Amino acid sequence: MKKFKYTAINADKKKFTGTFMAADEESLREQLILQKLYLVKSRAVSFKPPNAFFSVSGKVKVGELTTFCRQFSIMVSSGILAIDCLSVLKTQSYSGYFKKVLEEMHEDVKSGKLISEAMEKHKNAFPEFFRSMTYVGEMSGTLDKVLVSLADYYESDSKLKAKTKSAMVYPIMLLVMLVAVVMLMMIFVIPTFRESLAALDVEMPELTMMIFNFSEYLIANWMKIFIGIFAAFFLFSMFKKTTKGRYFVDSVKLKIPIIKNIQINKASSKFARAFGLLISSGMDIVEAMSIVSIVLGNKNIEKRFKVSAEAVTQGKTLTSSLQEEKIFPQMLIQMIAIGEKTDSIDEVLLKSCGFFDDLVESSLTRLTTILQPIMLLIMGLSVGVIFYAIYSPMLSIMTGLK
Repeated sequence: MKKFKYTAINADKKKFTGTFMAADEESLREQLILQKLYLVKSRAVSFKPPNAFFSVSGKVKVGELTTFCRQFSIMVSSGILAIDCLSVLKTQSYSGYFKKVLEEMHEDVKSGKLISEAMEKHKNAFPEFFRSMTYVGEMSGTLDKVLVSLADYYESDSKLKAKTKSAMVYPIMLLVMLVAVVMLMMIFVIPTFRESLAALDVEMPELTMMIFNFSEYLIANWMKIFIGIFAAFFLFSMFKKTTKGRYFVDSVKLKIPIIKNIQINKASSKFARAFGLLISSGMDIVEAMSIVSIVLGNKNIEKRFKVSAEAVTQGKTLTSSLQEEKIFPQMLIQMIAIGEKTDSIDEVLLKSCGFFDDLVESSLTRLTTILQPIMLLIMGLSVGVIFYAIYSPMLSIMTGLK
C-alpha cells in the first residue's frame, strides 16, 4: 500500500484535497469514485508505518478523530454502507492503535452491531460525547451531518487548547530562566565572591550572610533539594489525577480572578457547542445535559452543572436551573432563555460559542500581558538583590580606604 496526496472534484466541481492509502493510482481513483469524487491529480508521498511499540495502546489523537469524521462523513453522504466505509477507513494512515480499533469495529458492524455499539468497546478511542453523538446520528438518519459537526467540534476544541498552551509558553520560559539564573549564581558566582571577601576579613551585612548561607546550603544539599522538588511535582501530579485532587485544583482556579474568567468562558463555549450539537441532532434536553457535563473541563463547574441537570429532570426550565447555580455568565443564561421561548436553543447556542472562544482568547492575552512584566520584575529584583548583597561589603571596604 502507498500513501497518496490527491486533489479531486465532485459533480458540482467543488475541490477536495487529502491523503489516501491505496495500492496504486488506479485503485485510488476507484476508491474516490465510491465517494462520488473524481481524481484530478495525485502523487505518492513518503509513508512510514507507525511504530507498533508506541501505537498499540493509548488514546486517539484529536487530529485522527477529525480526519476519521470527515472521511467517514463523505462516504456516508455518498450512500456507501457503514461496513464498506470502515473497510476503507481501516486501511488509512492512522496510528497502529486506531487501525486496530477500526479493524475490530469493522468486524463488529459486520456481525450486525450499530457503529455506536461497536464504539462502546473502545472508550479510550472514542469519548462518551463522540459515542452519544454517533448514536443520535444513526437513530435520526443524519450520521453524515453529525460526523461533520463532530469534526468541527473537536477542531474548535483543539484550537482553544492550543491557544491556551501557547499563551503560557513565554511566562513559563521566563520562570525557568529566573530559576536557572539564580541557581547558576548561587552555585558558581557566590562561592567565588565569598572566598574573596573572607580573605579580606571584613564584617558581612546580614543580607550578604543570608545569600552566602543559602548558597552554601544549596551546594551541600542540591541532590536532596532536586529529589524533594521532583517528589513534590510527582505527588502533586498523582493527586491531580484523583477525583478529590482534580476537584480541589479546579476549585482553586475559580478563585483566581483572570483564571476564573478563562475557566468559566471555556466551560461556556464547550457547553454551547456540545449542547447545541446534541439538541440539533434530536436529543432531548435531559439526556443532553447528562452527556454535556463531562465535557465542561472543570470538576467544580461539572458538579454544579449536574445539580442543574437534576433540577431539569424535576420539571424546572433549563434557564432557571442554570440561573440558580450561577455556573455560566448572565449573557449566556439570557440567550438560553430566548432560545427556550423561540424553541431554537440549538441555533442560539451554536451561534454563541464563537463569542465565548473570543472571550477566552482575550482573557489569555490579558493574562500574559500581566504575567510578562511581573516575571521580568521578579527576575530583575532577584538578580539585583544578589548583586547588591555581593557588592555592598566591597563598597564598604572602598569607602573605608578613602
